[in-house]
Parts: sequence; C-alpha cells; structure tokens
Amino acid sequence: MIAEARIEHRQHDHRTRMEWGLVGAELLAAECAVVIVIDVLSFSTSVDIAVGRGAAVLPQRHSDPDVIRAAEAAGAVPAGAREGRGPSLRPASLTTLEPGTRLGLPSPNGATLCAAVAAGPAVLFAGSLRNASAVAAAALDASAGGPIGIVPAGERWPDGTLRPAIEDVLGAGAIAAGLPDRSIEAELAVAQFEVARQRELADVLAGASSGRELIADGYAADVRLAAQLDTSDAAPRLRDGFLC
Repeated sequence: MIAEARIEHRQHDHRTRMEWGLVGAELLAAECAVVIVIDVLSFSTSVDIAVGRGAAVLPQRHSDPDVIRAAEAAGAVPAGAREGRGPSLRPASLTTLEPGTRLGLPSPNGATLCAAVAAGPAVLFAGSLRNASAVAAAALDASAGGPIGIVPAGERWPDGTLRPAIEDVLGAGAIAAGLPDRSIEAELAVAQFEVARQRELADVLAGASSGRELIADGYAADVRLAAQLDTSDAAPRLRDGFLC
C-alpha cells in the first residue's frame, strides 16, 4: 500500500505533514524523522496522564490475542477493562497511578498505530490536547530539521473501516500550530482547532460523536480530561518500547 501511494499524496513539499489512520501512519513513518500519533479519546490522553505521573506505557496492538502475556513479558502491568476499577484505557483511571508503573495499554486506534510506527526508525511521540505545545516543541527538537508526520488516529465503524474523528483532528491542529512549514492538510487542522478553541474545547468534545458516546456510557470525566489544553508538559516519546 505504501509503495503504491502517489507522489502527490506524500506531501513532500512540506516539513510538517498529516495523514489519517494506520495506512497514513505507516506512510509517514517511512518518510519522516518524527511521527506524532494523536488519539484524544482516549489513548493519547491516557498516556499523557500516566507519563505525567512518572509511569511508562507499552503501546499494544488491540488485535494481539496474547496481549496480556506480551505485557507481562515486557515487565508491564496489563491494563484492565474500561469498566473495571484498576488502570485501563480510561484517562480518569490513571490519575492516581503510582510513579514507576509500567502499564501495558492496548487500544484499537492510538496504541495500534503507535505499535506500527515503533517498528520503523522514526522517533515516535503520543500527542493530545493536554500536551500539544510540549509535544510540538519536543518533536521539533527530535526531528533535527527533518520532516514531521502528524497522525490523527480516528475511530472505527462496526465493519472495521476508519471513521475520522473530530477530536483527533483538533489534537493534530493544536500540535501542528507549533510546527513550521505545514502542508494544507496540517494547515486546515490548525484552522479547525482555532475555531473549536473559540467555541470552548470542552463543549466541542462533549458534543462530538465520540464524546457523546463516552458520556452516554458514563465516562464524562474522561471527556473533560481530554479537553484540557496545554495543562501538561509531558511529551511521551517511545524509548525501549515504552512511551515515557
């Protein structure tokens, strides 16, 4: 699929580039010095909270049938179910996480994309609204003048196909706002972010499809945490298999 991508789709004329989902992540990882994966509801927000508390996160593919065993083999505590009491994909479940914890965290979108990017040479960051400025600054430093790829993860329809998610393009725009020489894709993400910020990010996320879904399931606290802009100076970067 990557080899078949047309030259026009690769955004080679710009240093800051943006593409969606797994295929986009793989394309950018093959050509960029740095790749930033954004999954605002909820993987990237959870990673930010965990790393901000001095923990480290092992991103795992959701489809891995041995995900618990793989986490334990890496010396990580496997995340529990979202509805459980222990650490899970829920950002609110990680606000009291003990420093030094190593958490195995699978998700169908953000974690799966991070695991795919981790297989290549690009430096990987996990970005969110909470740490947008910190991640942009860290990515600039790590890129050493090379191209930077931004990947809004998106969600999934029931048949497994990509569902673009407004919260992820807003996170992408918040990060891209701090990066130079943006492609039109990245530039328009910035424009959407600026409009959403004027309307209050908390209201926008709560009214978006993914936010409404989480609120309906009883997880409004997670949406509120995800909507907090630049409240964190963590810039989770993959080192030795862990975001820390």
